[in-house]
Amino acid sequence: NVVVTFYLGFIYSAHNICLLTILYLNNYVAVLSNKAFVNLFLIALAELKKTSWSLKAEVATPNSWPWQVSLQYKHLLASSYIRFYHYCGGSLIQRRWVISSARCIKSVSFVKWRAVLGEHDLGVSSDTEQIIPVFSIYIHPEWSSLVSKGNDIALVKLSSEVTLNSYVQLASLPSPGQILPHNNPCYMTGWGRTYVEKGELLPLKQAFTPVVDYQTCSSRDSWWGVIKPIMICAGRSEITCNAGIYERRGFLGGPLSCQVDGKYYVHGSLSVSSGSGCASREKPPIFTRLSHYMDWINSTMS
Repeated sequence: NVVVTFYLGFIYSAHNICLLTILYLNNYVAVLSNKAFVNLFLIALAELKKTSWSLKAEVATPNSWPWQVSLQYKHLLASSYIRFYHYCGGSLIQRRWVISSARCIKSVSFVKWRAVLGEHDLGVSSDTEQIIPVFSIYIHPEWSSLVSKGNDIALVKLSSEVTLNSYVQLASLPSPGQILPHNNPCYMTGWGRTYVEKGELLPLKQAFTPVVDYQTCSSRDSWWGVIKPIMICAGRSEITCNAGIYERRGFLGGPLSCQVDGKYYVHGSLSVSSGSGCASREKPPIFTRLSHYMDWINSTMS
């Protein structure tokens, strides 16, 4: 097999900053000039644009996923004039508890969080919204930044209880240990963007993401060596691969809502949105399998 590894280094001089790209292809070394690298990048970008989120997703009916949560933050030293920014998705599982991604939450520090529920469009205020400060955050004790370690799960405790109504409802969670069959129908929902200008429309989107069974997802053509039985694969990577890194992060922690016996249950929390650089569209998004963590969830909330 041909193994290609890119090493990017930045070399500082008194006059400029040079970007050196070294391509190791088998036992040969080729040094690409800046111009050549840019040309290759533009070609790759054009190919990626052929498949995008907009082709695979649709705007959700307002408040049709009433357990969807927007976790927003701003820095501790920010003035009162600085607004909060959407950063992670989440699912409301109790009146004061939201489940999300440890990877997403731990990627920022020295911030204060709030949860927004009953939200549909991040750029438009609505009477259906409930905004509640976060009281505390509980990261799974065995979480690691390495994707292959799994345990990408966090519980967010709110400072007060939400009011349940037709716009804000609790998610139903799976039975402990439950594993869904291949192609079980599910939907992934989220906003994606982490920065929204005032008045800019950014409604909640949904994408059909059927379950990909463990045997398929752990194959050499997919997440071989990475995926674990404590995770769920669903959908295809083109759902979010065209988004920039910060846009993809805005989906992290969001629910994987799966239909079982005519009812939707939140079986997963988005952990990894696509393969490295979207190099392979055979790698579906990875979700934390919540049925594996029911004991930890219940003990933490109690």
